[in-house]
Amino acid sequence: MENLHQLLLERHSIRRYTEQTISPDDVRTILEAGLLAPTSKSARDWNFVVVEDREVLLKLAECKKFGTAPIKNCVLAIVVTSNPAKSDCFIEDASIAAMFMHLQAADLGIGSCWIQVRNRYDEVGEPAEAIVQETLGIPADMPVECIMTFGYSAETRRPVDPDKLLWEKVHLGRWSDVQADGE
Repeated sequence: MENLHQLLLERHSIRRYTEQTISPDDVRTILEAGLLAPTSKSARDWNFVVVEDREVLLKLAECKKFGTAPIKNCVLAIVVTSNPAKSDCFIEDASIAAMFMHLQAADLGIGSCWIQVRNRYDEVGEPAEAIVQETLGIPADMPVECIMTFGYSAETRRPVDPDKLLWEKVHLGRWSDVQADGE
């Protein structure tokens, strides 16, 4: 990618993937990005579980009612957990690590998608987090934030048009209900 700004314009959540596998070097680079993510007080309170086994991916896809289709057809998933005993910012730390991996994958030409797990439930009301923890042997005291899915894109997305950015969401100096157009 030319630069970070261009990457941000072209990056999208990818939900449909080809069957092409991801090279071990690229998997390592994606994981390294997660390990490079900053954490509050350098707690490094996250852990990542790498899943490539098709049967396990299909089981993980049953963890909640909606939004798990990318898990069913990805070639790689990384489950992002964190340790609240190490940091009160465990949710933020896990989220930043997940996004670092998402951006790294995009830079490698690999699609990815965040699948929310925390505060989600399956068809009968069981917490998605408990299902993921049980499936992967994750200790109960290690909350699961999300499952990041990865694979080569089977869909085409246009870059974001910078002219359509929501500049009215930017408040200068203090909150204002009235904003100038793009200023």
